[in-house]
Amino acid sequence: MTDGDPHADQPVVTAGAPASVADAVVVLLHGRGATAQGVVNLAEPLYRHGVTFVAPDAARSRWYPYSSFAPVERNEPHVSSALAAVDRALGDVREWGVSVEDVVLFGFSQGACIASEYAARNPRRYGGVAALSGGLLGEDVDPGAYDGSLDGARVFLGVGDSDPSVPVERVRETREVFEALGGTVTERVYAGVGHEVTDDEFAVVGSWLDGIVGETG
Repeated sequence: MTDGDPHADQPVVTAGAPASVADAVVVLLHGRGATAQGVVNLAEPLYRHGVTFVAPDAARSRWYPYSSFAPVERNEPHVSSALAAVDRALGDVREWGVSVEDVVLFGFSQGACIASEYAARNPRRYGGVAALSGGLLGEDVDPGAYDGSLDGARVFLGVGDSDPSVPVERVRETREVFEALGGTVTERVYAGVGHEVTDDEFAVVGSWLDGIVGETG
């Protein structure tokens, strides 16, 4: 870990299918207070034949120290370092010969915010982007800060209406940005649900993986 790049040299946990035979890859981004191994365990409902899971670890079990809704500059250099960790993971995946169209970004809580921010700053036709209980970072969302095209990539935004950490309004603002970037966006607000991942969310992402593995298998 360095002061300017706090997530540099952090371990990366891999699970599922060996990288050499991966048909699809899920990049897993954990929440505050959690770990790469923890989010790998959480993602067990997504395990499929031919799917490899890659989970970078955040320094001190957090991608950034302050609120997701603080000015982004306040959470630097942690945010830039987190985005670089995602970039490194995707670089490894490219070396395995897996197309970005067969890669799903999956984040929960702080990890959802990093997944959202990465996809919005680096729009491509991903296999899917699932941001659960999180959204774009910052005090306000500036749609003009993002450009490029997701080229129809699937984006799923899920949040509970009883989530004490994530305002539903931020998820809606995030949806609007992804729609403007050309994503095929699904937003679901779950009644009576707090800060957690639902079976429905796993079912949606699982269906994406079934489609990818079916197409490539």
